Formats: sequence, C-alpha cells, structure tokens
Amino acid sequence: MSQENEKRSAAIEAVKLIRSGMTIGLGSGSTAAYMIQELGKKIANGLKIRGVTSSKNTEKLAIEARIPLIALHEAKIVDINIDGADEFDPYMQLIKGGGGALLREKIVAYNSKCNVVIADSTKEVPRLGKFKLPIETIPFATGNIIDLLAKERLKPQLRKAGNDLYITDENNYIVDLDILGFTNLAQLEERLLKIPGIVETGLFLETTHKIIVGHGSSTKTIDR
Repeated sequence: MSQENEKRSAAIEAVKLIRSGMTIGLGSGSTAAYMIQELGKKIANGLKIRGVTSSKNTEKLAIEARIPLIALHEAKIVDINIDGADEFDPYMQLIKGGGGALLREKIVAYNSKCNVVIADSTKEVPRLGKFKLPIETIPFATGNIIDLLAKERLKPQLRKAGNDLYITDENNYIVDLDILGFTNLAQLEERLLKIPGIVETGLFLETTHKIIVGHGSSTKTIDR
C-alpha cells in the first residue's frame, strides 16, 4: 500500500468519529487534505458540521469542499480537531510545522476537546528529531535568534520558499532546528519559548488524545 493510500485510509477512519452538530478543527498538510475531501462528501450526504481552519491553505480546501466555516472565537471550543504530523513517537509526542502552519495548528489544538492525529506509517518513529523542528519567529528578532541557537548546537536554518524567505500566515519566519541530540524535549521547548521573538515551536508534547495510522491496507489507532 502506498504512502498516499495510507494517508487516505487514516483520514477516512478519523472522519468516522464526527457527528452532526460538531465543530471540527481542520488541520493542514497533505494527510489533512484527504480528511477535508472526505468531510466534503459527508456534508453532501447530509452531515451538518462547522469547521475551524488552521491555515489559509486549509481554508481554501474547505471552501472548495463546501464545508461551512466559522472563526475560532465564534466557535469558543472545538469538539474534535483532526490534523497531521511530521513525526510522532511512542509517547504520542509530535513534531509539526513542516508545512509552516504550526502556530495556528497549536492554537486550534489548545482550544479543542479532543485532538486526533492522522498519519501514514512513515511518521511513526522511536524518537523525535530526524525531522527538523520548526519554530516560528518574529522577523525583527530572527537574526539574533539564529545566532543564539547556533551556539546551542541546534544548527538553525532559516526556511526558504524557492529563492525567497518563507513567510507564515501570520507574516513571521520559520527556523528549522536539529534536535536529534536532545532527549528532554519539554525542557528544550521551555528554553526556546523563553527567548523573546520565538512565537511558538513545532513540539506538540501533550495535546494528542488519539493517533490513527495508516498501515498497509488497514489502520491502527493509538489512544492516550
């Protein structure tokens, strides 16, 4: 079974958790895109939900799928948030932000009753860090942040989009870090968030309630 089929299988399985009347957090990325397509089909067949999007790209996909959207503040609380991950470990800790939407993704996750992660089998790792950790930074401070983190063995790299700097939906930058040598991720995150100008990190350490993984022609579910 291909990686894309595993993503689709995980997305379809997650959508089975949704009931009419719910407010759904719509994640970002290629696996979440399959979830949005599946939701669109369910809505066409009578499912009544409202969506809160985690990125401008997700908003575009949701509008194309005819998913009714509301602002996060209007929703107050999200019933189920379904999003992807770049990596997850045996402790249900995640690295997210490969698509650059980590700030809004973390905000939606924080404001959700239940966070469901959907992923293909390649995202399951024994230890986080093979995938670079993205952090979102204020442009004014980014140069100094890079200099500081270089001294801390994090090998910071300012993300580019082609020949240009990558700009997030909130008009910030993304810096990708090498965290493979770090074992205490909670301590690392606390250290990073104390640095003025770092808005948020792509470490999602305690937010996830359920992970649905595509495995070959089937799926497996991991519950906290």
